[in-house]
Amino acid sequence: MKFDPPLQSATLIKRYKRFLTDIKLADGSITTIHCPNTGAMTGCAESGYTVWYSLSDNPKRKYPGTFELAQSFDNHFIGINTGNANKLVIEAINNGVIKELNNYQTVRSEVKYGDENSRIDVMLESDGQPTCFVEVKSTTLLQQGSGYFPDAVTSRGQKHIRELIRMRQQGHRSVLLFCAQHTGINKVRVADFIDLEYAKLIGEAIAEGVEILAYGCEINSFAIQISKKLQFIAP
Repeated sequence: MKFDPPLQSATLIKRYKRFLTDIKLADGSITTIHCPNTGAMTGCAESGYTVWYSLSDNPKRKYPGTFELAQSFDNHFIGINTGNANKLVIEAINNGVIKELNNYQTVRSEVKYGDENSRIDVMLESDGQPTCFVEVKSTTLLQQGSGYFPDAVTSRGQKHIRELIRMRQQGHRSVLLFCAQHTGINKVRVADFIDLEYAKLIGEAIAEGVEILAYGCEINSFAIQISKKLQFIAP
């Protein structure tokens, strides 16, 4: 996924109210941009980081800038826009990068399903094969080379695991895919020290046959794309 037009750079001052980020431009002026990430963003929004942001020409937008990437003091690039994760996964599926999800005829996104009023991120279908339900989780919390999910207690994430378990029990294929949008992440783990219930549900899901995949991204100020499979370490 290329950033078109190219992203602009600035220095991060602070992220606040979940959706807002103040940045300092090259000329010293300060402006506010939109932050498309409702998570804790632990380690992803430190004062002084380089911010890479896009600009919209939509006159109705209060904040035309959107926080897309952070560049850490260790020179790691971090994908801030969680809305990109599904796009990256679909792009990778279509390009044959995610080998485990090859050979499906149709790829659909945001399809209603389940017993808890959910939408599956990606649904894969092909004649003669069980429907494949793929739940995508953007992963950016880095600790000692490992990416952890979640970065905060997530009742929504717990619901998604329960839905995947039920789909598997009904004979479908269920996949939980961690999309590591952080160039410092080389393996993925479940953050049981943050959300123990989520970790327990992951264990139940694995026992029921839900597949767990983790993929990492190449990221720079020009583009971001899923590029490699990562090790997933079960709780």
